[in-house]
Amino acid sequence: MDSSNQLDSSIAVDVVDTITEQTNIFSDFWNSIDWYKIISGATAGIIQILFFMIFFYAVKRIGNFFIERTFENYRKKKEISTNRLNTLYNLTQNLFQSFVGFFLAYAILSAIGIPVGTLLAGAGVIGLALSLGAQGFVSDIVNGFFLLLEKQIDVGDVVDLDAVSGTVVDVNLKTTKVKSFDGTLNFIPNRYITIVSNKSREDMRAQIDIRLLPDTDIAKVNRIIENVNEKLVPQYPEITELPANLGLIDLGNGHYGIRIVIFTLHGHEFGVQNAFSQEYITALTKEGIEIPINPLNIKP
Repeated sequence: MDSSNQLDSSIAVDVVDTITEQTNIFSDFWNSIDWYKIISGATAGIIQILFFMIFFYAVKRIGNFFIERTFENYRKKKEISTNRLNTLYNLTQNLFQSFVGFFLAYAILSAIGIPVGTLLAGAGVIGLALSLGAQGFVSDIVNGFFLLLEKQIDVGDVVDLDAVSGTVVDVNLKTTKVKSFDGTLNFIPNRYITIVSNKSREDMRAQIDIRLLPDTDIAKVNRIIENVNEKLVPQYPEITELPANLGLIDLGNGHYGIRIVIFTLHGHEFGVQNAFSQEYITALTKEGIEIPINPLNIKP
């Protein structure tokens, strides 16, 4: 019994010694920490971060103010295209926001002790390794630069970009946003834009075909059309060329009629076409001119 008690006492003493030794190690480690240095460093870092955030916020507000004022002054000049100004405005805003965000992130990372220079050097090595995979990105930037430099498209233009048609919402160096006429918003990488059909740079044509019966008095029809033109043209200042009556033409499949062509400012061609078509049909019908609706109604 005595030997057993002695063994238990020895084990208990060893456990206590081990715990005491571990406690002393933790206590020495805890006491060795320079808490003043850590707290002062963290406080200085937080103050620096707050300073950088306030500073860059002020820079952003001032920059946006000058950008707004600059483009407002340009908008007052009539010789400058509004669509072009909107394009340059969006591009300037995007570039400015990107630069401010980059330098703010750089300043914050430097303030908390992250070696930004080393990270950038490592990123350069990684970028070199991934250069083959970045060819598409570079192509987007280059193509976007030339789209803007050559003024091929601007915000607000109605365009056909290969299989996508609609109104340009935004143009930047990476992608072009086009809103289709059904409301779909298309994000198009600039490298895929190979053919640009811009419908907003020149006057657009409104074409009106009026089918007639073979025995119709063409001279009477022309007089009625001329009267309608004299009445409606002053009401549409967007018309750039007076209506041109091309006379009797072959509409195909053995059908004949009168074709009128009107040139308007871009975006107004459909409204002018609808208004003049309706007025032509109303005036002709009122004067007893029969307008065949179905080709089967045309008499031989």
